[in-house]
Amino acid sequence: MSRMFGTDGVRGVAGRELDIDLATKLGQAGAYVLTGGNNGKRPVILVGCDTRISGGMLANAMIAGICSVGADAVYCGILPTPAIAFLTRKHGYDAGVVISASHNPMEFNGIKFFNRDGYKLPDEMEDKIQAEIEKGMADIEFPEGEKIGRVTYAFDMGQEYIDFEKSAAHPDLMGMKIVVDCAEGASYRTNTQVLKDLGADVVAIHVHPTGTNINDHCGSTHMEQLCQRVIDEKADVGIAFDGDADRMLAVDEKGHIVDGDQIMAVCAKYMQKKGLLKKNTVVVTVMSNLGFTMMGEREGINIATTQVGDRYVLERMKAEGYNIGGEQSGHIIFLDDNTTGDGMLSALKLLDVMVNEKKPLSVLASVMEVLPQALVNAHVPNDRKASYNDYSEIRTAIKKLEDKFNGAGRVLIRPSGTEPLVRVMIEGKDQKEIESDARSLASLIEKVMN
Repeated sequence: MSRMFGTDGVRGVAGRELDIDLATKLGQAGAYVLTGGNNGKRPVILVGCDTRISGGMLANAMIAGICSVGADAVYCGILPTPAIAFLTRKHGYDAGVVISASHNPMEFNGIKFFNRDGYKLPDEMEDKIQAEIEKGMADIEFPEGEKIGRVTYAFDMGQEYIDFEKSAAHPDLMGMKIVVDCAEGASYRTNTQVLKDLGADVVAIHVHPTGTNINDHCGSTHMEQLCQRVIDEKADVGIAFDGDADRMLAVDEKGHIVDGDQIMAVCAKYMQKKGLLKKNTVVVTVMSNLGFTMMGEREGINIATTQVGDRYVLERMKAEGYNIGGEQSGHIIFLDDNTTGDGMLSALKLLDVMVNEKKPLSVLASVMEVLPQALVNAHVPNDRKASYNDYSEIRTAIKKLEDKFNGAGRVLIRPSGTEPLVRVMIEGKDQKEIESDARSLASLIEKVMN
């Protein structure tokens, strides 16, 4: 069997790749591995989901699996991913589980685990869970009678997350008008309430989830409506979350998108000024814009780079003692406050800079020049997406582009961690040229690999 876990848990089309049988098995194997097996203690695992129509189906299958191995499950319903990480840690649960496919379309869903400390699992722990499933749960004892796990329901835990966010960062937002796009996702109640409680005049859009409209031309992957609404409302700033609210992007008062690199640049410079930037370093991935590196060199901020995936950013931060890191997509980790990407926390940190510096976001974001970047997806078979470099035609095309740029740009190719795609990213000085190059290379990859 190929590796079940991607860069952010197990993902697939709900009812097909991710069906109730697999969800049940993940509940069984995950509960067993994460709680150290049958050690005489009844473990407790927190389960939450986003607003997808398949969330209830998969959550109930997951809970059934958890209880079948003698662990208790606490189901908190719809909450953002970072809320599950926080609540797992706060209440001392043995693990946390989120049923979500984050920014992916509605038909997808996913299952991701947090350990008792609120951190996503390392590869070796995920491999242990998969190994138990492949062995048919041979190591697991399935209890009967009173030893079967119980399910309890805690649908009021959202307030605890709201209170946590306001304690972690609490800028005075009185007089500030903010347009918030919740992507018809998990943050439609919690995140709007946080901003209102802090005094903001909140214009909330895409806060009426139906189960089938999550991320549908809204949220951090579709910013057009938010940009226009900020202008129409004469708002100070726009904030966009994705479906599970672990990501956040912003829109300045002029209607221009401020991406994750720019948000990290603004926050890191402010943290440096206040003496809060640990080891004077920010951790980013290879997908971050070259302009971020140039900003770091100019401002005297060190840039540490990892492979793509917030889990790898987090591992580097934990290993070397850094406290801010993230991705261009807006998945940003403020490790002094939470253990995973937290869109609401990122928004509050950014708003705190705006309030204290008394500057509009367009001015603050100018600390970093964003160089032209083109990203095109090549659709390929999921089981072959990691082997693009095995094809000589693809290697030759990449080398030809790199020679053409001669240091004035770069080509980055990587398989998606969650979808059947190979992502082609090219940076350079001319937007039209790099977009054409990216489309041509993506087309070649699709032709060769399909």
